[in-house]
Amino acid sequence: MSQQIPVAVVGAGHMGRHHVRIYHELPDCELVGIVDANPGRAAEMASKHNTKAYPSIEPLLDKVRAVSVAVPTTAHVEVARPFLENRVAVLIEKPIAPDAASARDLQQVARRHNTLLSVGHTERFNPVVRALGRMQVRPRFIETHRISPFTFRSADISVVMDMMIHDIDIVLHLVKARPVRVDAVGVRVLSEHEDIANARLIFQGGCVANLTASRLALKTERKIRVFADEAYLSLDYQKKTGIAIKKDANLDLLKMAREHGAEELSQLVGRDFGSMVKVEPLEIDDLEPLRVELQSFLNSVRSGEPPAVSAEDGVAAVELAEQIIAAARSHQWEGVDADFAARA
Repeated sequence: MSQQIPVAVVGAGHMGRHHVRIYHELPDCELVGIVDANPGRAAEMASKHNTKAYPSIEPLLDKVRAVSVAVPTTAHVEVARPFLENRVAVLIEKPIAPDAASARDLQQVARRHNTLLSVGHTERFNPVVRALGRMQVRPRFIETHRISPFTFRSADISVVMDMMIHDIDIVLHLVKARPVRVDAVGVRVLSEHEDIANARLIFQGGCVANLTASRLALKTERKIRVFADEAYLSLDYQKKTGIAIKKDANLDLLKMAREHGAEELSQLVGRDFGSMVKVEPLEIDDLEPLRVELQSFLNSVRSGEPPAVSAEDGVAAVELAEQIIAAARSHQWEGVDADFAARA
């Protein structure tokens, strides 16, 4: 086996504790240390995973080749910059930064020091997304839904930056272009930021994406539907299931429809459409997305190859999230007085 890569984790909270666990389990890295604002939590995690807790990042700068940064988004630049300047590869939890200007600044630091910077858009490594990638379809219309009960963990940011950012990254990855038009609406209910939002994105090639995110639901649902010339795909991130209806597998049905003509399709009333269509389950593995992500990150550290989710990807996601938030806040509500609109 190749020499182990010394790694550290900064931030041992909701996401960071999983980084600690997985690094401890992976054979090709050595978990050198943990830093957390809560010294007791850092010490507890370090004891559990046979490593050391540090009071600050400075002692680790010369001890590691790679680090996961899982601190609150507002501290991303402050924590990641010293590692990048010391040429330590950084995997930073999504979003890359709290705003586009900070994101671009961090990207420039990485470029200036020729250091690997990857962004933890873990949904890219979800088995259903990897299965979707293997289909290699060209999307024409994409629809995403990401709803959940309020966790109170990210009430200081918009649901766009908190939840929708996952789907923003996936859509940009699938379409491989930036939108030319962004329409959005958002409503603030419990927090001072949008708690529910919908965005409609139109891309230069004609693809349209409709994204919905809410943290006001009574259930959790994370789904994406992709319509393409080659197939229709419906995937459930949470259940890790998906189906594909491929055009080439349903040519008989399409031929029958064409032969009847648009005016005669009414003669098919009463037929069970579902029984006429060949539906294929997608081949989806059961690998933990974060484990796949961290292994991919370590592979890039070792090989020098670009990361699966680059700093450029992270910047693009934040820039589009800001566009969506701005569009939502400029939406005109008919019959709403100016004072209420300013507060909403």
